[in-house]
Amino acid sequence: MAKTGGTTDGPADRLTPVLRPVRAGNGFEEALEQILQLLRLGLVSGGERLPAERELAERMGISRVTLREVLKVLTDQGLVESRRGRYGGTFVLHRPESQGEDELRRRLAGVDVDDTLRFREVLEVGAAGLCATHGLTDEGAERLRTALAATHDAPLAEYRRQDTLLHLTLAELSGSPSLTAQYAAVRAKLNDLLDCIPLLVRNLEHSQHQHAALVEAVLEGDADAAREVMREHCEGTAALLRGFLP
Repeated sequence: MAKTGGTTDGPADRLTPVLRPVRAGNGFEEALEQILQLLRLGLVSGGERLPAERELAERMGISRVTLREVLKVLTDQGLVESRRGRYGGTFVLHRPESQGEDELRRRLAGVDVDDTLRFREVLEVGAAGLCATHGLTDEGAERLRTALAATHDAPLAEYRRQDTLLHLTLAELSGSPSLTAQYAAVRAKLNDLLDCIPLLVRNLEHSQHQHAALVEAVLEGDADAAREVMREHCEGTAALLRGFLP
């Protein structure tokens, strides 16, 4: 049999439609999304072993350190377990559907997720660009810095609220009341879904780096950088959410 990427044709081939190199910037979130998709699609079923770490890391174009962080999340969520020994590896667990998934399905029933995520990105990228292009008053700049600091200082249980307030502050400072109102509505839908998935420390750390870069770009008047950081930030959230969607 022909070999591809260190594996023989056969079981590994079924993973090809899902496993692919991730884009720069959101490696953890996109890798997590891909492996969760493998599990939800049943491409690796309960009792089966995931490909070796080296193969998974190579196929997704991430470091093994990042991959191990992803596998730790999956272990903490009761989706996989690590086994030692000659026949060891990372195995998918048989898992009954959780109440969180039931609630997420209920909330999804009335939401067009793709439309919500795309509209959110349009509004957020636009707000970041407007703030950087037109500049902020001293008061506005201080409000943005204060909102950013609040996300840094927030305990885990309070983080999502402070994150929401930071994004709402940016929308408000764009100077468009219509944009602000639309963003508040779409953010409410987004939070309704995000509340059904776990808060992941690795993801929050990454988000904080993006928040800091975003605020810096806005305050420096670099509209292109502000839009790009915000676009990447929205894509990371979308990847994480899609990964946990039933």
